[in-house]
Amino acid sequence: MANLKDLRNRIASVQNTQKITKAMKMVAASKLRRAQEAAEAARPYAERMENVLASLASSMVGQVGGPRLLAGTGKDQIQLVVVATSERGLCGGFNTNIVKGARARISSLIKDGKDVKIVTIGKKGAASLKRNFGSRIVKHFDMSHVKRLSYGDAGPVTDYLLRAYDAGEFDVCTLFYAKFQSALTQIVTAQQMIPASYDAEKTVDLGGAAYDYEPDETEILEELLPRNVGVQLFRALLENAASEQGSRMTAMDSATRNAGEMIDSLRTTYNRTRQAVITNELIEIISGAEAL
Repeated sequence: MANLKDLRNRIASVQNTQKITKAMKMVAASKLRRAQEAAEAARPYAERMENVLASLASSMVGQVGGPRLLAGTGKDQIQLVVVATSERGLCGGFNTNIVKGARARISSLIKDGKDVKIVTIGKKGAASLKRNFGSRIVKHFDMSHVKRLSYGDAGPVTDYLLRAYDAGEFDVCTLFYAKFQSALTQIVTAQQMIPASYDAEKTVDLGGAAYDYEPDETEILEELLPRNVGVQLFRALLENAASEQGSRMTAMDSATRNAGEMIDSLRTTYNRTRQAVITNELIEIISGAEAL
């Protein structure tokens, strides 16, 4: 039978934990509102830029001498996988799901004989991937100092990717992140960033008008393609920020409810134990009185 003092201490401990999880839920809900607004505000610009670039790229199909960020190196042997996760835990399956998707892709590429390199953004993803693919991690970006994401925060990662591509350090770059859908749903997304990949069937019509570009398409793409890498990366980080807070809010809400159920169960056990102790004491008193 459990000791009454131990039960009281455990109830108090779970109550303190419940207060923490409830507070974390409220903080995550507050941050989620701002992060969701930022992610949703970035989507139209990023999608519109993709459509403009897709329109320009479609006019260059079959042409020789196009921008390398669009045409690629002509090979896909060296694959760079960028995994964006959070700096902090206690956010449900957010980090686990992203790492799981990235790990599956990395394992598949290695099985196909590709040379895989990994870049991590966020401590949680780096720690998970280091256990299995530590030797393949070539760069890590710490975002713990960032309180509120801005376009400049994506700059160091963008600059590194562009320099590495120009230096011939990889042929294809794929970014893994979680696209925010709701507080309950975050979709793990794998987006090929370099060379730029566009689906002509999904391209939105730019108004049905014919456009003449000055300067020509090649010069425009040379300017826009590097910028598009930064825009798409920034968008992914915003989606990640919203997904992290949504997942954390859901996880802390679940933890708070579980703590409440545990407290109720412990109180029931405590009351039954206390009643059993009282009953035993009464039996001892009555037995002693009868013996006299």
